[in-house]
Amino acid sequence: MNCERCQEHIPEGESYDHRGKTLCEDCYIGAMQPPKTCDVAAVHSAKAHRESLGLKGTEGLTDLQKKLYTYIQDNGKATKQELADYFKLPAWELENQFATLRHCELVKGQKIGNEIYLVCF
Repeated sequence: MNCERCQEHIPEGESYDHRGKTLCEDCYIGAMQPPKTCDVAAVHSAKAHRESLGLKGTEGLTDLQKKLYTYIQDNGKATKQELADYFKLPAWELENQFATLRHCELVKGQKIGNEIYLVCF
Protein backbone atom coordinates (compact mmCIF):
# COMPACT_ATOMS: atom_id res chain seq x y z
CA MET A 1 0.00 0.00 0.00
CA ASN A 2 1.16 3.58 -0.71
CA CYS A 3 0.84 6.72 1.38
CA GLU A 4 -1.92 8.94 0.02
CA ARG A 5 0.15 12.05 0.74
CA CYS A 6 3.70 11.32 -0.43
CA GLN A 7 2.99 8.18 -2.50
CA GLU A 8 5.78 6.21 -0.81
CA HIS A 9 5.32 2.50 -0.10
CA ILE A 10 4.11 1.71 3.44
CA PRO A 11 5.14 -1.66 4.87
CA GLU A 12 2.31 -3.85 6.15
CA GLY A 13 1.05 -2.75 9.56
CA GLU A 14 2.88 0.60 9.54
CA SER A 15 0.13 2.83 8.16
CA TYR A 16 -1.89 5.48 9.96
CA ASP A 17 -5.41 6.69 9.24
CA HIS A 18 -5.93 10.45 9.29
CA ARG A 19 -9.17 12.05 8.14
CA GLY A 20 -9.99 9.12 5.91
CA LYS A 21 -6.53 8.90 4.30
CA THR A 22 -3.90 6.22 4.74
CA LEU A 23 -0.56 7.83 5.61
CA CYS A 24 3.00 6.75 6.34
CA GLU A 25 4.47 7.69 9.72
CA ASP A 26 6.27 10.82 8.46
CA CYS A 27 3.18 12.18 6.73
CA TYR A 28 1.02 11.36 9.74
CA ILE A 29 3.35 13.30 12.04
CA GLY A 30 3.41 16.17 9.52
CA ALA A 31 -0.39 16.20 9.36
CA MET A 32 -0.74 16.15 13.14
CA GLN A 33 2.02 18.68 13.89
CA PRO A 34 2.81 20.74 10.80
CA PRO A 35 5.83 23.06 11.09
CA LYS A 36 4.96 26.66 11.95
CA THR A 37 6.78 29.33 9.97
CA CYS A 38 6.43 31.98 12.70
CA ASP A 39 8.05 30.10 15.57
CA VAL A 40 10.54 32.13 17.59
CA ALA A 41 12.03 29.06 19.28
CA ALA A 42 12.53 27.29 15.93
CA VAL A 43 14.26 30.37 14.47
CA HIS A 44 16.57 30.63 17.48
CA SER A 45 17.33 26.91 17.36
CA ALA A 46 18.00 26.87 13.60
CA LYS A 47 20.26 29.93 13.80
CA ALA A 48 22.22 28.54 16.76
CA HIS A 49 22.60 25.14 15.12
CA ARG A 50 23.76 26.63 11.81
CA GLU A 51 26.20 28.96 13.59
CA SER A 52 27.66 26.07 15.60
CA LEU A 53 28.32 24.21 12.35
CA GLY A 54 29.68 27.30 10.60
CA LEU A 55 26.93 27.21 7.94
CA LYS A 56 26.16 30.35 5.97
CA GLY A 57 23.62 31.12 3.25
CA THR A 58 22.25 27.95 1.69
CA GLU A 59 24.93 25.66 3.10
CA GLY A 60 23.35 22.66 4.81
CA LEU A 61 20.01 22.95 3.00
CA THR A 62 18.50 20.21 0.86
CA ASP A 63 18.73 20.50 -2.92
CA LEU A 64 15.04 21.43 -3.09
CA GLN A 65 15.45 24.16 -0.46
CA LYS A 66 18.43 25.56 -2.37
CA LYS A 67 16.42 25.57 -5.60
CA LEU A 68 13.47 27.33 -3.95
CA TYR A 69 15.78 29.94 -2.45
CA THR A 70 17.60 30.50 -5.74
CA TYR A 71 14.31 30.85 -7.63
CA ILE A 72 13.09 33.50 -5.18
CA GLN A 73 16.45 35.26 -5.19
CA ASP A 74 16.69 35.29 -9.01
CA ASN A 75 13.11 36.55 -9.43
CA GLY A 76 13.12 38.94 -6.47
CA LYS A 77 9.87 37.46 -5.14
CA ALA A 78 7.44 34.60 -5.76
CA THR A 79 4.00 33.55 -4.57
CA LYS A 80 3.52 30.17 -2.95
CA GLN A 81 1.30 29.15 -5.87
CA GLU A 82 3.99 30.13 -8.37
CA LEU A 83 6.55 28.01 -6.52
CA ALA A 84 4.16 25.07 -6.14
CA ASP A 85 3.39 25.14 -9.86
CA TYR A 86 7.01 25.60 -10.99
CA PHE A 87 8.43 22.88 -8.73
CA LYS A 88 5.32 20.66 -8.94
CA LEU A 89 4.95 20.53 -5.16
CA PRO A 90 1.80 19.91 -3.16
CA ALA A 91 0.91 22.80 -0.86
CA TRP A 92 1.81 20.85 2.30
CA GLU A 93 5.32 20.11 1.00
CA LEU A 94 5.92 23.73 0.03
CA GLU A 95 4.82 24.82 3.51
CA ASN A 96 7.34 22.42 5.07
CA GLN A 97 10.15 23.75 2.88
CA PHE A 98 9.17 27.39 3.48
CA ALA A 99 9.15 26.79 7.25
CA THR A 100 12.77 25.60 7.11
CA LEU A 101 13.84 28.55 4.96
CA ARG A 102 12.02 30.94 7.31
CA HIS A 103 13.58 29.38 10.42
CA CYS A 104 17.02 29.85 8.84
CA GLU A 105 16.06 33.48 8.14
CA LEU A 106 16.66 33.09 4.42
CA VAL A 107 13.10 33.69 3.14
CA LYS A 108 10.12 35.53 4.61
CA GLY A 109 6.62 36.48 3.59
CA GLN A 110 5.91 40.05 2.53
CA LYS A 111 2.66 41.68 1.48
CA ILE A 112 3.01 43.68 -1.73
CA GLY A 113 -0.23 45.27 -2.82
CA ASN A 114 -2.92 42.68 -2.18
CA GLU A 115 -0.64 39.66 -2.64
CA ILE A 116 1.66 37.79 -0.23
CA TYR A 117 5.08 37.06 -1.73
CA LEU A 118 8.04 35.07 -0.49
CA VAL A 119 11.15 37.23 -0.57
CA CYS A 120 14.73 36.84 0.59
CA PHE A 121 15.81 38.42 3.89
